[in-house]
Amino acid sequence: MGKTRTRWPVRTYSRLVPGASGRVLVVDDNKVIRQLIRVNLELEGLEVVTAADGAECLDVVHEVRPDVVTLDVVMPRLDGIRTAARLRADPRTHHLPVAIISACTQYEVQAGLDLGVDAFLAKPFEPSELVRIVMDLIERKTSRAAAGGEGPGVDAHRGDGPPGAEPGGAHGPGGAGGAVGAGGDPGAADREVAGEAADAIDGIPGHDGLPGHGGLPGHDGLPSHDGIRP
Repeated sequence: MGKTRTRWPVRTYSRLVPGASGRVLVVDDNKVIRQLIRVNLELEGLEVVTAADGAECLDVVHEVRPDVVTLDVVMPRLDGIRTAARLRADPRTHHLPVAIISACTQYEVQAGLDLGVDAFLAKPFEPSELVRIVMDLIERKTSRAAAGGEGPGVDAHRGDGPPGAEPGGAHGPGGAGGAVGAGGDPGAADREVAGEAADAIDGIPGHDGLPGHGGLPGHDGLPSHDGIRP
């Protein structure tokens, strides 16, 4: 039996957490999974915003300005692989840490790696492993920003302002390991590669007949990588 689909818009969940150590955008069409991830991250002092699919993620990501995005793979409207492709192709979110939390096929793992997804966690997962991965990605992002390597991605969350507040500081000169393209644009070469990957993914029939990557073996519970890319 196929996965239950979200058939109506779901209001994005957001709660201000004074003194939060980071902000995470959790994207999953399963309400129970969203709540499970949210509760475990909030217990660690993180602020969490949720979205029901990739399309809603792209609608709110620039307002939310998260430190990390977690993505399910199979979702209505826009799945996790195509969402990751669009985040990587957008200069404003190119360097935003992305973790896929899903029972991935080997194809989906490879597609995510090709797009530069930072971490994978297979469902079902241990809450402690979820927390470890997210906290590690936040620490990496914070360290990169402090070193002036934030790049042209989404602003690091600074202060306790709600989503939509003005950015707290300037961007750094370029992402860690990012190439400098024509005109001195940091990360331009990486974004070009991500854009080409997104175009290639869009050319393959996807879940529910939508353009995308999904005309391949489905979600059969195969374990994905459960660690963070070096």
